Amino acid sequence: MTTTSPASRHLSTRIARPAEEVYAYAADPSRWPEWARGLADSLVAAGGSDGVWVGESPVLGRVTVAFAERNAFGVLDHDVTLPSGEVIHNSLRVLRDGDGCEVVFTLRRRPGTSDEDFRCDADAVLADLTALKRIAERPGGPGPR
Repeated sequence: MTTTSPASRHLSTRIARPAEEVYAYAADPSRWPEWARGLADSLVAAGGSDGVWVGESPVLGRVTVAFAERNAFGVLDHDVTLPSGEVIHNSLRVLRDGDGCEVVFTLRRRPGTSDEDFRCDADAVLADLTALKRIAERPGGPGPR
């Protein structure tokens, strides 16, 4: 296996919608299946108020996702626990950019990941970010639940 890709990549998209609106939408885990299909086809609260959700990932199987508490800094970090028990920390930010925003995901390369698999992971993240952009930029924005 050849591993020449860097240990991490910052993947982003600019969204022509205020950061506060994009963050409000993206900070609601029940909305993630609408745009973050690479994570899960569905997410349901695991019970309690600790920000833990359970979902079915199209690639990984049943996952548990612990989301960062809502905050004023645009931080949407989330830890994904795989069926194996491995925990993957995902850094996600909504950054103000004029009257719009930039959404940035840091993709970390897991040990043993081939260059091809790392590229596929990056493609999946970019597809999710593109879906978020499409939803956020539609007339009227993503709208409340």
